[in-house]
Amino acid sequence: MVFRTLLRLTGSREHLDDLAQDVFLRLYRALPTFRGEALITTYLYRIAVNVAQDEWKRRRRDRNTHISLSDDASDWEDRLPHPDRNAEQQIEEREFQQSVEEQLQRLSHIERTILVLYHQEERSYEQIAYALGMPIGTIRTHLHRGRKKLREALQQPQTQHRTQERSATCTTNR
Repeated sequence: MVFRTLLRLTGSREHLDDLAQDVFLRLYRALPTFRGEALITTYLYRIAVNVAQDEWKRRRRDRNTHISLSDDASDWEDRLPHPDRNAEQQIEEREFQQSVEEQLQRLSHIERTILVLYHQEERSYEQIAYALGMPIGTIRTHLHRGRKKLREALQQPQTQHRTQERSATCTTNR
């Protein structure tokens, strides 16, 4: 739960173990002050969101990163195809997932956080509102806006791709 939430919120596997460790360390330190008014999972989500926000701030400070040619771009396990679908289906699915992740990262931090908690972590409005310290109406507003932005961003490349295919078909038929 914590790893998945942090991965979705930060959009990167980099430092994921350290971030998760930080979440559990903060939880351990905060347990004596835990009042029990909410579920411990709600408390844990709030801590995970705080750690993700700290990571966003750190990334903003460290924008000038250096890339080495010897660094692996990703694990080989992520590149290996799964035998149950053909290559074209896998590529399309991977591109769509990548597109969703890219567009999710372009949303505001609060919209991304609420979308992840609601859709991927299956938290209720009440749990999200409590974890983020916001009214339920504000949660619903950010969720609606985030969905709308995500949907529009994902539909835009598909429309452009179809237009390019049609124009390519028209030029080859002449």
